[in-house]
Amino acid sequence: MLHEPSAEIGTDKAAPKKAKLGVIMFVIYTIVYAGFVVIGLTVPEIMGLPLIGEQNIAIVYGFGLIVLAIIMGFIYNYFCTKYEDKLNNN
Repeated sequence: MLHEPSAEIGTDKAAPKKAKLGVIMFVIYTIVYAGFVVIGLTVPEIMGLPLIGEQNIAIVYGFGLIVLAIIMGFIYNYFCTKYEDKLNNN
């Protein structure tokens, strides 16, 4: 039994813009994450210092990385949808 796609699949004219945005966001996240790794490798004592509400820098930075990834996902989705609506519907 042969299955056909449920939707018409055409050329995504927004693909280059989406790819560029994805690479930019990847580089930003990589730089922020690299900061976490560098601090952990070079001066691990700093990671144990209390920062917010008796939580140490490692915990706050780690949760910050998770929150940043979620926020960046929403931003990426918003702009990709905007690009697709603008470029694919013309």
